[in-house]
Amino acid sequence: MEYKMKLTDEEKAILQGSQGETMQKVMRTLVLYGDTFDAEKMVPLTHKASHLVTSFGLGMITPVYNIMDELIQAGIVTEEKFTMDPRPLDYENVKCNFIEKLVFNKFMYTKQDDYEAQLKKVGLKDDNAFSCTCYLEQVGNIPKKGDVISWAESSAVVYANSVLGARCNRNSALIELFGSIAGVVPYFGLLTDEGRKADWIIEVKTSKIPEAQVLGSAIGLKVMEDVPYIVGLDPYLGTEIDARAQAYLKDMGAATASNGAVGLFHVENLTPEAKEHGRALIKEGAQTFVVDDKVLEQTIAGYPIMWKDKEATPKLCFIGCPHLSLSQLDDWTAALTENLEKNGKSKVQVRTVLTSAPDVIEAFKKTENYRRLLQTGATLTSICPLMYMNNPIAGKKAVMTNSNKLRTYTMARYYTDAEVLERVCGKEGI
Repeated sequence: MEYKMKLTDEEKAILQGSQGETMQKVMRTLVLYGDTFDAEKMVPLTHKASHLVTSFGLGMITPVYNIMDELIQAGIVTEEKFTMDPRPLDYENVKCNFIEKLVFNKFMYTKQDDYEAQLKKVGLKDDNAFSCTCYLEQVGNIPKKGDVISWAESSAVVYANSVLGARCNRNSALIELFGSIAGVVPYFGLLTDEGRKADWIIEVKTSKIPEAQVLGSAIGLKVMEDVPYIVGLDPYLGTEIDARAQAYLKDMGAATASNGAVGLFHVENLTPEAKEHGRALIKEGAQTFVVDDKVLEQTIAGYPIMWKDKEATPKLCFIGCPHLSLSQLDDWTAALTENLEKNGKSKVQVRTVLTSAPDVIEAFKKTENYRRLLQTGATLTSICPLMYMNNPIAGKKAVMTNSNKLRTYTMARYYTDAEVLERVCGKEGI
């Protein structure tokens, strides 16, 4: 094949079939991908544990299963075990009626068990490796600053780039797997120093700390795929990435990536590269966007209400997309408990489901807060709520959420954290 990239002798040999036809296809795909974006060369991964986005066994994605079978037949396994996005279903903790189950089991995720068996043969870490927050301490897929990685899942990629300082482009499904198999990825975009410089200066000038999901939405809608340099958040979050800042940046980043296509942001005095390089990260001629209280209000006002009955009473509430951290589980337990007590209620008034990584849930179950959470009537699961709502029956429900990502991709309606608490804890008059 013809190609523009500069390849090493080993990469050329693989492209010519030295390691078999299947590896030849893997390398060919990566080269075509790199050439599409004018990549200069391939660079080796320095953190080889990948994160894969395609975690659901939809019956219609036959090409994915065929590729997996070909990899397995060729004896190809990733050098390091990989993590995955969340599973789609959990009937024990996210109840479904007969019709919903029928759609899930007969028309949607019909290949889940078979697909997971394939993943294990190719290099899946373990049965708990299903979460969009693979970078949390309990899950353990944590690249270091400067590491080159091959991941997909928009919220994971933007977190790895921004909060950890790793280097990864916004890869699509299977591209991330091929990179981890070959051990190399095309060098372009967010892997390069120039590609990590900021196109925008975002000045946060709000009267209080902005809702992370709304700030991220406002930024994503404005800058789209560009890199923002955010000024004015460090007075609220401090200059060290502690549990609170980690959770905030996780949720803000997910909104920038789903409401726009942001793969990297910098926060002045806080994120690794901003602390190291400061405003030298800002490109000459960068545009400025001021986010104040009015911008946040206008952002929320612009969200369409997709419910058939716009005045419907919510039937289900999802909290946690991306998955909640351990500190967020503690915070939500305290908030639910306190607001129920304040309003004279013993149980949540709207069916409430919190989502978190399996390993985070295991750690949470060892704490007293787990018992307190269950006492509120809320449930805890590790599914992806987006995949649940892809069911056309389930998706038509009046579902509320504090997740801008879930709002963007489904018919769920966005509420701020305070509004969620008002509704699920039965504030008088609601």
